[in-house]
Amino acid sequence: MNHRTARGFTLLELMITVLIVAILAAIAYPSYQSYLARAYRSEAYTALNQWANLQEQYFLDQRRYAGDMSSLGAPANPFVTAAGHYSIQTAATETGFTLTATALDNQLTLDSACSTLTLSSDGVGAPKDCWR
Repeated sequence: MNHRTARGFTLLELMITVLIVAILAAIAYPSYQSYLARAYRSEAYTALNQWANLQEQYFLDQRRYAGDMSSLGAPANPFVTAAGHYSIQTAATETGFTLTATALDNQLTLDSACSTLTLSSDGVGAPKDCWR
């Protein structure tokens, strides 16, 4: 009699492994999407703060705030951030300015709750929950 020992996995073992991997992926993917949204949002924070500093410098030089991004040295109005996740616009009055970062393309769907971020000349960011 010639007995061979079976090697490898049974179909049942393989299906259980696939099921476990699918469950782990279903749990991890939303967390990963949330992480990406927050990471990309930091690009908007950085850009808004940089342009706010440029607005203040413009005010010191010109005694008024710039009405558009090209006056601050941006190549276009609205200005699109380097990674392309946000466009930045400014609106100015005699007493202050408001910078607005609007999510573009994939970031718009990833971060719909915080798709528009604003920063005013007095340093207040809105929506408040998105600036934490």
